[in-house]
Amino acid sequence: MSDPEYWREPPLAGTETEHLLGALDRLRATFRWKADGLDAVGLQTRIGASTLTLGGLLKHLARAENQMFTTKLDGTPMGPPWDTAPWDEDDDWDFTSAATDSPDQLYAVWDRQVEQSRARLGAALADGGLDQLVHLEWPGRGHLSLRRLLCDLLEEYGRHTGHADLLREAVDGRVGEDPPADWRPESGG
Repeated sequence: MSDPEYWREPPLAGTETEHLLGALDRLRATFRWKADGLDAVGLQTRIGASTLTLGGLLKHLARAENQMFTTKLDGTPMGPPWDTAPWDEDDDWDFTSAATDSPDQLYAVWDRQVEQSRARLGAALADGGLDQLVHLEWPGRGHLSLRRLLCDLLEEYGRHTGHADLLREAVDGRVGEDPPADWRPESGG
């Protein structure tokens, strides 16, 4: 039975898959809450010497979602906008190009990629579980498991949700570990 007050929490006592998916969804929700409802100025705010912005993080994590559950999962090429990006000219294109995207574009690309990732990951889990080997191979070491891909994405979100904490506090003072129980995204989707 789910408790609406704790919708973003992993289960108290579930399977390994339920816990990993719950932890990922909690980080996704916290990250999205930290980035939510901002205009272009808020999404482009920087702190200190860092070039990171919430807009750049939205686009970067959207790319990470896409890459994890296409190319790395089963070898499927990444789709738009990633497949036509000038990566040879700018290996940080996801971060830098976000400065020219509107808030609606940034929220929409992240929201869309997360939805697609959930579907692709759900299908993969149903097809072979966490132990299945994926397309991504480390030369001389072998193929990674789906569990490893999921853990890598958790690590990516953990790092960048911490960045988002600092950036959002600098924009308007929003602090906190979790979104309120009644929060739902205001922008994008």
